[in-house]
Formats: sequence, structure tokens, C-alpha cells
Amino acid sequence: MFGLFKKNKTLPTFAPLKTDMHCHLLPLVDDGSKSLEESLESMVAMKEVGFDEIKLTPHFQYPRFPNVESDILERYKNFLEEIERNRGDRDLPKINGISGEYRIDDGFGEHIKRDEILTFRFSDPSKGSKKGFLLMELSLHQPVMGFEEVMFERQMEGYDVILAHPERYPYFDSHSSRLEQMKEQGVYFQSNILSLDGFYGEEARKKAFDFIENGWIEFLGTDMHNTMYAQALRHASTNRKIIQLIEKEEFQNKYLVEDK
Repeated sequence: MFGLFKKNKTLPTFAPLKTDMHCHLLPLVDDGSKSLEESLESMVAMKEVGFDEIKLTPHFQYPRFPNVESDILERYKNFLEEIERNRGDRDLPKINGISGEYRIDDGFGEHIKRDEILTFRFSDPSKGSKKGFLLMELSLHQPVMGFEEVMFERQMEGYDVILAHPERYPYFDSHSSRLEQMKEQGVYFQSNILSLDGFYGEEARKKAFDFIENGWIEFLGTDMHNTMYAQALRHASTNRKIIQLIEKEEFQNKYLVEDK
């Protein structure tokens, strides 16, 4: 399937976004990259399609990926050093920070108790909440009871909440009243670029475009996991409908701060 994509000319379609704020390229911590080399190859593709910077967002999902922030930060530090030792002449986007993709599940409360949530921020200090953006996801199968309250509580604690890829949740339709309520509550939404190219199926593709038309999507992300995703991203960069969308819409990715 993806071998056919190599016939298409890769385009820097996503350059207006500047920053990818959702990817899983920290090796061996979740279902993303399995090696340094796979991360490097995926990053080459991300640079080719126009991303100058990326933020890593490993899963925090209990019990499947019971990651702890302190361990992730140590792995992140080592990862940056390994990249510099092994990049060679590859043209790579800059990794400018790490946060997390937090699943609302039975283990999420422990992250809140430790008060070590990994977030990112707008470059303008006058914009956004004091604790930064908290990227959150739901089950891909069925809704967790009370997830709206969990998000609202995080907002009251000083976080900006981003709901990852709402188009991938089968229990929301294009005009979901629950999603509309979350928008009214001030929750940001992030769609996956690959959803727009049909990578997750026709239903997710249609909903992603509908949500953007609704004015519900502030961020786009690659949700990059591995080299298969990288090849799919190259293909998405040649999709005329996506190219026109990026030219027309203004997303908030480019306003995110570079972590020091």
C-alpha cells in the first residue's frame, strides 16, 4: 500500500504550521518508535513536508504505558544527546520540547497527585493558562464516564486542555453536542493530519474536515509513530484538498513556544 506513495513528489505542505505538537518518537516508551534509527528516519520525513520543530508527546496510559514523568524526562535528555551523535548529514526538524498525551483512565489521578504534568505553552506569555497546554485523549472504543468533568477540573487548576484527535472517537459524530459543549467550555481540539488523508478510514476523514469547517480545530498534529506513518505523511503532503486547507486556515501550532 505505502510503496505506491513513493511515486508522489513530497511537498513542504505543512510549513505554515511550523511546529508539530503531537508525535511519539521518543523510542521504546509506548507504541511509537522502536529505535533511534526509526525516529531519525521519521524526523527526516517530517522535515521534508515542512515541519521545522517538533514536540514529543509520549503516551501516559494505564496500565498499557505506565510512564512516569521523571523517567520520561531522563530518557528525553538521553535521546537528544543520541540524536546529535547519530544525525550525520540528515536534515532534521528541531526537537524543542516534550510533554505528554495523557489518557483519561484509572491511572490519570496519580499524575495529578504528583503535580508533574508535562505541558507546552504559547510563545506569547499573555495568551493561555498559567500551567500550559495539557494534551488529553479518550478511549478509542467507548467514552469514560465523567470525562468532561475531568477536563473541566484541569481547566480550573490552571491548564489549557487540548483534546487529541476527536475525529477518531467513534462515539462522536460531526455535530456532536458533547463536543460542542466542550468547545463552549474552552477546550482546544487537535486533529490528526493523517485523518485528513484517510489513514484512519473514511469516517475519521470526513469528521476531521467537518470539525475544521465547524471552526472547532485549533491545532493539527502528525501523531507520528513510525516510518509507516512517515510515508503516509509524505503522501498527505501531496493531497490537493489538504494543501488548500493549510493555505486557507490558520492553526495555532506556529504560536507555540520553543522550550529552552
